[in-house]
Amino acid sequence: MLLESFIDFINSTGFSHLSWQNVVMMAAGCVFIYLSVKKNYEPMLLLPIGFGIIIGNIPFIDGLGVNIYEEGSVFNILFESVHRNIFPPLIFLGIGAMTDFTALLSNPKTFLLGAAAQAGIFASLLCAYYLGFSIEESAAIGIIGGADGPTSIYMAMKLAPHLLGPIAMAAYSYMALVPVIQPPLMKLATSKEERLIRMKSGRTVKKIELIIFPIAGFIISALLAPASLPLIGMLFLGNLLKESGVTDRLAKTAANSIIDTSTIIIGVVVGASARGDLFLTWETIKVLLLGCFAFAFSTVGGVLFVKFINLFLKNEEKLNPLIGSAGVSAFPAAARVSQMVGREYDKHNHLLMHAMGANLAGQIASAVAAGILLSFF
Repeated sequence: MLLESFIDFINSTGFSHLSWQNVVMMAAGCVFIYLSVKKNYEPMLLLPIGFGIIIGNIPFIDGLGVNIYEEGSVFNILFESVHRNIFPPLIFLGIGAMTDFTALLSNPKTFLLGAAAQAGIFASLLCAYYLGFSIEESAAIGIIGGADGPTSIYMAMKLAPHLLGPIAMAAYSYMALVPVIQPPLMKLATSKEERLIRMKSGRTVKKIELIIFPIAGFIISALLAPASLPLIGMLFLGNLLKESGVTDRLAKTAANSIIDTSTIIIGVVVGASARGDLFLTWETIKVLLLGCFAFAFSTVGGVLFVKFINLFLKNEEKLNPLIGSAGVSAFPAAARVSQMVGREYDKHNHLLMHAMGANLAGQIASAVAAGILLSFF
């Protein structure tokens, strides 16, 4: 009897159900945690995702009420809240409350860079469709090119819920790896002379402009792409809370408590959904590769677009092509990378504020692009 009880206990442990897929995914989770702690690669994203992967790959007996896919479990309730797209708009609210659009408004030309850097979305959409994904799945995969995690989750849940895990993992992973992926592409697409371009300071932006912008920006964006309203609306609401000067408490709550809580929950749930037996498939590998292509295409597209518009500008008005890569939505990492690469060639070249303008434009453009795709598909 004692021996049988011991055998039953062993059979009930996770060790007896551990598969090679679980081991591989838990190792991947540990790599994510290592990158966040040791390399400081977007720890706010990678650490909860990495630990979530470990949580989701602990094997167990069905019926314990702990499986993320088991109805009524704690993780399933959190998963359903992500499934219903509650958290991406809340994250956009927090981003808006943290954002200063001065850099964008001081140099309106950077608006165009945000749009140009979304090229990877549509290029990867076509590639995904060619590889056999449905048009809805292709649109959800393509949005990875915007390097915007919340928007990728929003699109995946709208168009391809079964691909949430790989799409979210790809989007957040490439966001975190911006300092690794972008610099070689930026150098490849520019000459040394172009990297040395110094840009003149933008104009002074008045307080009234900062208050009017989120209102006007929302109206124009929402009319252009109504399907983006939940994301764009919360982004500009958060910014208005900040810039109005009369709702500081609300702005601080959105920029701290709300966005931090939402980020933790999304990170853990996305990681936990990446169960080995479901995640390690050829379809997932294709999504990850397409996401990498989309992000690289967007980075190079932004740089090349700056080189194109420089053909029509006077020498003193030319833009440094390095800021074009910041047109992706990886905020503010992409802007910091533009500054970092520029400083490698000229230690006194200040590109950060200019790159921030392109980065903020990309934040808006990715949500609008998502709305346009949703309107079609």
